[in-house]
Amino acid sequence: MLKKEVLRRKDDFTAIYRKGRSIGERYIVFFYRKNDLSYNRTAFLASKKVGNSIVRHRLTRLIRESYRLNEEKVARGYDMVVIARSAAKGKNYHDIESAFLHLGSLHGIIES
Repeated sequence: MLKKEVLRRKDDFTAIYRKGRSIGERYIVFFYRKNDLSYNRTAFLASKKVGNSIVRHRLTRLIRESYRLNEEKVARGYDMVVIARSAAKGKNYHDIESAFLHLGSLHGIIES
C-alpha cells in the first residue's frame, strides 16, 4: 500500500462519515465513498473500546492484510474506512477476512 493510498486528514474522514455510505457486520463496520481517483484510499481503525493497544493493533493488521490479499478484487475509486468492533477481539484471520469480503460484496465494492 502506497503512502498516497492512506487516509490521514480529518476532512477526508468527515466527508466519508457524512456523505458516504456505511454497512456493518458483527466484526467490522465499513464506510465508503466515491473519490473520482484511479486508486483507493483506505484507513483501518480500532477504538479504545475494543481493547488495549496490542489487541487494537492486531485487529488493524488483520483487516489491513485482508484488504492487501484481496486488493485485486476491490473496485477502484473509493475512499474506505474499516473499523473493528469489540466482538472482533480474539477472532482469527479467516473470520475477519470473511466479514470484510461479505461487507464489500454486499454493496458491489468487492467482486465475489
